[in-house]
Amino acid sequence: MRRIDFVTLKLFVAIADERSLTKAAEREHLALAAVSKRVSDLENQLGIALLYRQPKGVELTPAGHALLHHARNVMDNLAQLNADLSEFSEGVKGHVRIHANTSAVIEFLPEDLSAFTRLHPQVKIDLEERVSSEAIRAVREGLTDIGIFAGHVPADEVQVFSYRHDRLVLVTPREHPLAERSSISLRDAVGYDFIGLQQDASLHSLLQQAARHLGTPLRLRIQVRSFEAICRMIHTGMGIGILPELAVRTYLPALDVRVIALDDPWARRELKIAVRSLEALSMTARQMLEHLMTSEQRETSMNEPS
Repeated sequence: MRRIDFVTLKLFVAIADERSLTKAAEREHLALAAVSKRVSDLENQLGIALLYRQPKGVELTPAGHALLHHARNVMDNLAQLNADLSEFSEGVKGHVRIHANTSAVIEFLPEDLSAFTRLHPQVKIDLEERVSSEAIRAVREGLTDIGIFAGHVPADEVQVFSYRHDRLVLVTPREHPLAERSSISLRDAVGYDFIGLQQDASLHSLLQQAARHLGTPLRLRIQVRSFEAICRMIHTGMGIGILPELAVRTYLPALDVRVIALDDPWARRELKIAVRSLEALSMTARQMLEHLMTSEQRETSMNEPS
């Protein structure tokens, strides 16, 4: 199959939007005959009909709808490419892509990326929040430079480095029977209703695994997609939950909840960094990796008494 040029793709999107060859020709500042010929040539090239010609316009065939989906993606990617390249012409000297799980995004990355930006103000950072498994897959498939994930999640075919440590805590409503405990193990809490994250979240899998080891499944009453939603559900008395302590502290001022230390060894978690290949990283991405790998050590040094 011969190549499909961008002009034809843009024209096809206009036809789909306008449902009319005439209106699409006006929108793209082309002669109607030229538009008609481009569409006919494209259909001949592909060997399929893309449009149903009707007295009052055109409608897409199933093949036309498929082409439209890909054409919009191509045009969106081209627009993003133009935007990215224009930033380099305006002074951007590097670009790093990061996919990170929610814990990293809430607990550590705001300060760590801010510190990196102060050191490297001309570097563009693209950060996307993803569950741990998706972050690892994105690294493996070359969709991101750096992935940050929960340490208990398997990470095959990538290079892994240590990033940060956090601690999980039990969060309860203020009037809950467990609210006055200073510390607790999961075994003492599994009999109560839990608010948890969606199935594909690494924290969900960690808690399910811990509960299986106890021989008692979690009583998951509600599953939501964010730490904030869990905290708000707990605040209203819908159940209890297990969350990273630093993430919970973010929402505490506005919520009437109690935070209880977890005694279980797995409650002390490690966040890790994945890259596809250290040697293949750009200089900017390597600088970011080194910055993230040493961030916990720098923070510890700053907090030590002088």
